[in-house]
Amino acid sequence: MEEYRRIADRVEAAVRDGRLRPGDRLPPQRVFARRHGIANSTAIRVYGELARRGLAVGEVGRGTFVRAAPPLPGPALAEATGAAPVDLQLNYPVAQDQSELMARALTALARPDVLAEAVSGPAAATGTPQARTAAADVLARPGWTPDPERILFAGNGRQAIAAALSALVPPGGRLGVEALTYPLVKAVAERLGIRLVPLALDDEGVRPEALAAAHRATPLAAVYLQPTLHNPLSATAGEGRRAELAELLGSLDLTAVEDTTWAFLLPDAPAPLAAHAPERVLLVDSLSKRLAPGLTVGYLVVPGRLRTAVADALRSGAWTAGGLALAAATRWAGDGTVTEAVAAKRAETRARHALVLHRLDGYALRTSPHAYYCWWDLPAPWRAETFTAAAARAGVAVTPGSAFAVGTGTAPDAVRVGLASPPRDVLDGALARLAALAAEPGAPAG
Repeated sequence: MEEYRRIADRVEAAVRDGRLRPGDRLPPQRVFARRHGIANSTAIRVYGELARRGLAVGEVGRGTFVRAAPPLPGPALAEATGAAPVDLQLNYPVAQDQSELMARALTALARPDVLAEAVSGPAAATGTPQARTAAADVLARPGWTPDPERILFAGNGRQAIAAALSALVPPGGRLGVEALTYPLVKAVAERLGIRLVPLALDDEGVRPEALAAAHRATPLAAVYLQPTLHNPLSATAGEGRRAELAELLGSLDLTAVEDTTWAFLLPDAPAPLAAHAPERVLLVDSLSKRLAPGLTVGYLVVPGRLRTAVADALRSGAWTAGGLALAAATRWAGDGTVTEAVAAKRAETRARHALVLHRLDGYALRTSPHAYYCWWDLPAPWRAETFTAAAARAGVAVTPGSAFAVGTGTAPDAVRVGLASPPRDVLDGALARLAALAAEPGAPAG
């Protein structure tokens, strides 16, 4: 056996018998080479072998850390061995009898004359008058209803975000975002050549002084915000904060992309930022969370001065909605399907929130009774990456904090736990496994 593999076997044995624990930092490769009397090149191969076995993970600027742990005892964790993983990363809420609700509109669309009209050609970015009116009803909140003539359509919420950023931020331009932001925005920005600028947060979201300072240091092309049920922190900005941000956008001559994808879950949600500054805010939303991701549309409520630019971005990116999806969405809005599904999902969030508070009692959580996700600041000395790996071995997939972090600073040792996708009893069991893992005496615990 080659030398680097024999040394890797010894490190693995130390992990398996508990001498090295998940989250422990391995020495720099040069130090490791001196301790073991091997060449630096051999140490590099040892670390590569440990990574290949899933026993270690390297973090740029931080070092290499133990990722694996001994098999976890206890009946709840043992039951997960070999079982299909519970996915608490993807987060699409499903209401009871949702398919039956949605089938009503699809049955009507199956008529040959209606179907022919729906699929006769690609839908325009502006949709139809009926679609715009229906979309305005879906997006309306107490005290605010968008002007139907300002509404454009994308294939889904992600495409709506991509079109908005493409229209507002040139390649190489700077986009202000929350220091913890929706991971898709990071991916879209990378593809479009957009530089992200992290903005400091407090309990209501982005701090206005942080936005002002970032823009004055080097002008931003735009800013992306989630002021209602921020993903992943569940924070919601109050009316005062929204008014302050709206005034700031005007004084800075800056446009915001406001993502309200999850805002429908908050029954008494404040009026969107777009209501405070309709000429400074481009609102994006979709039906994917209200109904289902497989047949959805994305919505954009666009300031008049940006309508042509955003419509052009939708067309050039092939991001416009399909005719069938737009026709179905219009019917779902008009026949009460969206309203019924939203009511069911609002009720379900409260039940799932109660499970989180029960199973993760005593831990540092940031969540809301109206959110389908929870941000968990892990107990020391757990690290986000090693806890995520250990959770995966216990049959539960969660998202490490680094997926949301923006910039080169230290990623938080936290995970986002999605609550929407699995059945409630499966979610309860998965949360129990995570709690047992965090408290396991043979691994890092708080």
